Order: sequence, then C-alpha cells, then structure tokens
Amino acid sequence: MNDKKLQAAFQSHGFSCAFFASGAEAAAYLSETLTGRTIGIGGSVTVRQIGLYELLAQKNAVVWHHRIAGDETKRLAAQCAVYITSANAASETGELVNMDGAGNRLAMTLYGPEQVYYLIGRNKIVPDCAAAIWRAKHIAAPKNAQRTRAHTPCAERGDRCYNCDCPARICRATLILDRAPNRTPSKILFIDEDLGF
Repeated sequence: MNDKKLQAAFQSHGFSCAFFASGAEAAAYLSETLTGRTIGIGGSVTVRQIGLYELLAQKNAVVWHHRIAGDETKRLAAQCAVYITSANAASETGELVNMDGAGNRLAMTLYGPEQVYYLIGRNKIVPDCAAAIWRAKHIAAPKNAQRTRAHTPCAERGDRCYNCDCPARICRATLILDRAPNRTPSKILFIDEDLGF
C-alpha cells in the first residue's frame, strides 16, 4: 500500500486520510476519537471483522442494521451525527466507488452526517476509477450477494456480475465520489490488511 500516493490523491480531492497497520489499530483510533456520539454504521463486513461495533457501543449510541435488521434501523442510522462505512473500491487516483441495493449507505455518505468515516482494507485499492467500478461490480457485489444469500446468478456462481434483472439484485445504485462532498467532512482510514469485500 503506497501511503504517500494515496494520501496525495485523496487529500487533493478533499478527503482526510489516516493510515493504520491493522484493523485493530483503526478500531482503537475510532474508539478513542468518538465518545458520547450517535453513530450509524452502514453494511460493512470490515466493521464486523475488526470488532468495531462492540468498541464503539461502550461509549456511544450505535445503530447498525447488522445487529437489528430492518428498514427502521437504516432510517435511525440516517439520523446519526457520525456515519461509518466502507467502500467497495478506492482508486489510487482518488475516487471511492460503492454499489448498493437500498441506497442507504450511498445516501448517508453524501449529505447529512457531521462526519463520515470510511474503512478501506488494502485489498480494495486499485489503480484507477475504471478498475474501482469493475471491482465493485465483479468482486464485491457477487461476494455480498452470496453473504446475504441473494437469489441472483452472481450469488449462485460467485464469479462475476451477470447484469441480471432479479428482484434480489443488490447492485442497484452506483456512487462514484470524485471528490468529498463539500458539506460532509469525510475521512478515510486506510488499513494495511485485507478486509471486507
């Protein structure tokens, strides 16, 4: 992971950046930084892998639909002051790409929270925006479809996107952040481990 190259690209695009050797270090940083806040968490395998919910819930009111499923939980997360999520891909040229089924994660990263944090493992870093879109569609989406037991061709085969029209399709909206939204402070925590999809 080229810290200097990533930092230069994302800072020039309006993002703050921090770098961590492990998910445990990133989780500890957020636990120390966030106290007495309302925190919403978007769907994220990375959050689960680093045990972030358990740490944050000790000193904050945390809403995460992986703990309590349903649309009401997603709506509550949308009212939180801080939002934490990941991205399906981050390019070395400074773009973040996310695909979503319901659109709740995408919406929360655009406008509303006082602060958004992204957790990005080294496996999600790709050379450019085109590669980031490809990764989101052909790597992250099939794995997430399998994880959620979606009845889609990509979940059944697990190898690529089939651009299906299935009701269970989870890649319904794609968001490319060319720059950090100008009213939503956004910080990327790059982690030198393979995390999430």
